[in-house]
Amino acid sequence: MSNRDTTRALWQIHLCVLLWGFTAILGKLITLPALPLVWWRMLIVVVALALLPRVWRGVRTMSPRHRWAYAGIGALVALHWLTFYGAIKLSNASVAATCIAFATPMTALVEPLLTRQRFQPRDLLLGLASLPGIWLVVGGVPAGMHAGIVAGVVSALFVALFGTLNKRMVDGGDSLTVTALELGAGTITLTLLAPVMPLLVPAFAGPLLLVPSGMDAFWLVVLALACTLFPFALCLVALRHLSAFTAQLSVNLEPIYAIVLAAILFGEQQELSGKFYAGVAIILGVVFAQGLMAGRRKPAAHPEQAAVSESHRIAD
Repeated sequence: MSNRDTTRALWQIHLCVLLWGFTAILGKLITLPALPLVWWRMLIVVVALALLPRVWRGVRTMSPRHRWAYAGIGALVALHWLTFYGAIKLSNASVAATCIAFATPMTALVEPLLTRQRFQPRDLLLGLASLPGIWLVVGGVPAGMHAGIVAGVVSALFVALFGTLNKRMVDGGDSLTVTALELGAGTITLTLLAPVMPLLVPAFAGPLLLVPSGMDAFWLVVLALACTLFPFALCLVALRHLSAFTAQLSVNLEPIYAIVLAAILFGEQQELSGKFYAGVAIILGVVFAQGLMAGRRKPAAHPEQAAVSESHRIAD
């Protein structure tokens, strides 16, 4: 592998991270409630993937057990996106992006439970180290945004759950096929939830079959194609030339990109106090410390997660 290939891959992965950072911005720009927003995003991506013969070949060769397993993971992905965009609607893009950073310490706690591995004292200490950051974030936003923080933390928990399950299924099929199955199952999950969502979480509810118009339709296509499918394909190329360690450290910049973009485009820094940004610094410090302490140099794995999450755990 040449230095030129590595440099190009770093630029590619940073472009992916920038585009992923825009997903929070687009969630703010699109006026649809969280449920129809996520439903249309998933549906557009699934339709685009369904046009690829490679996806159908992958489905035919995949075992029924793997299909059902990926469908179950897809339901968790749908709930992650629903709560993520719900957090944006209930607070703002900066708060939602910060909450997703909680997924890293959460995964350190959830993964041993799901994989029956021993807890690592290091991970428990990092989780405790993030608590002051959480306290500062909560204290640094207006009281009216606290519901958004709750939704964001729940979204991060779903990231930890489906990220861990995807790791266990990493050899189950082609990445594009896995993405199509997960997002297809996620679309069905949201369709089934739609009738009861006004009773469960009224703030997320909205009509699914009402076709978005005007700028909402335009931004949804951008969200699905330019900020989901395109960075997914580019990420697959870049990961061939990067270690998991390098890729994950780059991807951890996503909340920073989202917060900076939100400040530039929406002036969200005027809604948040210095305590919020101090908490963000602590939480991101924990996330980067975890990556540095893991620090294993080997090819990046689990690229299928790149298309289904606002928090993209690429490293083992």
